[in-house]
Amino acid sequence: MQTVRVTLAERAYPIHIGAGLLERASLLVPLLPQRRVALVTNQTVAPLYLDRVARALEAAGVTSVRVVVPDGEAHKNWSTLNKVFDALLENRCDRKTAIVALGGGVIGDLAGFAAATYQRGVPFVQVPTTLLAQVDSSVGGKTAINHPLGKNMIGAFHQPLAVLADMDTLATLPPAELRAGLAEVIKHGAIRDAAFFDWLEANLDALLRLDRGALAYVVKRSVEIKAAVVDVDERETGPRALLNFGHTFGHAIEAGLGFGAWLHGEAVAAGMVMAADLSARLGMLERAAADRLRRLIECAGLPTAGPALGADRYLDLMAVDKKAEAGRIRFILLDRLGAARITDQVPPDALRATLTACSER
Repeated sequence: MQTVRVTLAERAYPIHIGAGLLERASLLVPLLPQRRVALVTNQTVAPLYLDRVARALEAAGVTSVRVVVPDGEAHKNWSTLNKVFDALLENRCDRKTAIVALGGGVIGDLAGFAAATYQRGVPFVQVPTTLLAQVDSSVGGKTAINHPLGKNMIGAFHQPLAVLADMDTLATLPPAELRAGLAEVIKHGAIRDAAFFDWLEANLDALLRLDRGALAYVVKRSVEIKAAVVDVDERETGPRALLNFGHTFGHAIEAGLGFGAWLHGEAVAAGMVMAADLSARLGMLERAAADRLRRLIECAGLPTAGPALGADRYLDLMAVDKKAEAGRIRFILLDRLGAARITDQVPPDALRATLTACSER
């Protein structure tokens, strides 16, 4: 097991990465304010891991309330959130009952938002079971549900007590979910670590083969990169926005198609190609570097073009974005591989050219 720490004063917490962690209740029990938790998961993950986690906790003297909700981005909404609240209230969960999110990014976001708001905030633990959740969404305390007009528009910052990334859970991951997680891994290299990007180009085949050592390395390195950013900007008032590279375009794709039509990582992948293309059009990024990013995304089996929504529709959707300020869309663009910047100085003609060039015809 390897451990990376997020250092946020009294809200600091460990991120444990390794095999067999679902049964390691000893990693969680000392952090719990009482010997009772609510396990929140979905209908896909529950048959695989819910009993294992519950039994491990019970063996350590911790009882659990089980909450199973529908699977998928389409269910990250008020209706599903209320199902979680119903279960918590029906089982008389109090302010010391920790909520444990067992699943991918949707479950982490949904259960985390429930934890942030139930009785004005209860403890929270992340147990991510997808690559995307392990490398990105489980770290940093962002929690949210979707609104029909925008992705993750209703949420709160609520840091977990701990994150347990069990590498064994990746063995049951569908190939499309694995590739979607790789999009966030590629993002970390593109914005922050050129050497890591080089490593991904050289070792992509090992990752697609589920090589345990390669996967453990990308989870740890991605978590290190994200934790370092979160440490200095917990609430995204500055450099943390760099972690949204590809997301301004990607969130527009998800909302425009209807949540769940594309996986989040698929939309981010196409969004990164768009952002790199725009960076090159503005003379910030060498075209050869933009092409390298596109090729790596393509080799990972991810989309390199967005759906044909039309430039006007993309612009409308991007205007409903958390990063927008005073009506101006802010973009995360690249100066080079490994270095990104935030800007709202994007000429409309260049943006429209990118949306046309990087969308399906």
